[in-house]
Amino acid sequence: MAMTASSGLAQGAGNVSAAGQAERSPFVRTTELLAPYQPGKPLITLSLGEPQHPVPDFVGPVLARHIADFGRYPMAKGIEPFRHAVANWLSTRFSLPRAVDPETEVLVLNGSREGLFFAAITASRHVGNRRGRPAILMPNPFYPAYGAGARAAGCEQVYLPTTVANGFLPDLDSLNDALLARTVAMFIASPANPQGSVATRDYFTRLKQLADRFGFFILSDECYSEIYTREAPGSALECAGPDFSNVVVFQSLSKRSNLPGMRVGFAAGDKKFLAAFLELRNVAAPQVPVPLQHVAVAAYSDEAHVEENRKLYRIKFDLADQILGSRYGYVRPAGGFCVWLDVSGRGGDEAACVKLYRDAGVRVIPGSYLARMQDDGSNPGAGYIRLALVSDSQSTAEALHRLVETLD
Repeated sequence: MAMTASSGLAQGAGNVSAAGQAERSPFVRTTELLAPYQPGKPLITLSLGEPQHPVPDFVGPVLARHIADFGRYPMAKGIEPFRHAVANWLSTRFSLPRAVDPETEVLVLNGSREGLFFAAITASRHVGNRRGRPAILMPNPFYPAYGAGARAAGCEQVYLPTTVANGFLPDLDSLNDALLARTVAMFIASPANPQGSVATRDYFTRLKQLADRFGFFILSDECYSEIYTREAPGSALECAGPDFSNVVVFQSLSKRSNLPGMRVGFAAGDKKFLAAFLELRNVAAPQVPVPLQHVAVAAYSDEAHVEENRKLYRIKFDLADQILGSRYGYVRPAGGFCVWLDVSGRGGDEAACVKLYRDAGVRVIPGSYLARMQDDGSNPGAGYIRLALVSDSQSTAEALHRLVETLD
């Protein structure tokens, strides 16, 4: 089934240009939307995907042991123990065609966001000549770093609508040869933010075949891969072939280990891409302090805290199942910690966001703020709200009960 892809920028609002509006933070826009109102009840915030579960016990002692390393400039490549820990974790967690080489196929990141941003620039420089204006494809809705990176790279941003009709993943059948021939890279998120959809092995295999045929990079955002309540999501690396060519995955400890403020992640995959990536990072990207990399070594060597983390999310999704039922098109997501609710019959996403804040003291984010307008005038996020189930289970249950009472 053909879907409409959009290559424009959203219309501006007020004195903000169209380009500026397209790159604005959805959280800032939500703050502006709610500014005229006061929460009707004690505030419960479900708008920001910031994990609130406890920080692992080993963080403090590891930092203390390596405190003197704050006196060193970190290497952009990452310390050897970090790269080996990541390579071991990838080989243990996923069914890879072969083990990842920690020397050439892993790079440390200052969190996945900056890595995704700089990856777009690297792809545009490294991919070679395109047949037409270079383009970077991305799901719509999408993580704002994708669009910002594509814009910084001077590439056309092509938005691929992810709707209930296509399982909330970009429709690969809708991509014509003319577009793919000028594609530099495609961002894919699995599990997806905000819908929680997970790409199957077959999906990744088909995408890899397109990348090899047309010579573009797959930039696979997998930072939610360890947050699931039933089946463990796979990785694009599992379908990348023995040399991982044209595939780079991005991970972070923010969600997996409840360390959003530590800003440590990694990129792994295509060694030619990563060599070019390292060249750019050596002069432009933020480095990762050595003590934090040692914490990451401990984190990637321990699964007990990750399973405890999943258990806490499982409890909250069980509550969502009970309280929401089938309301608002709710379906338990395959991965991630977000809930994507259809409120088109309750006045739309902005109206529902205001009502929940003003009447119930529940802060959510309008789905249209997470997406861009397609060429046909539609916005795939319009009519939805996103909830991040990051608070404790008691607060989550209270927020969900308030939501149902207010919207019903």
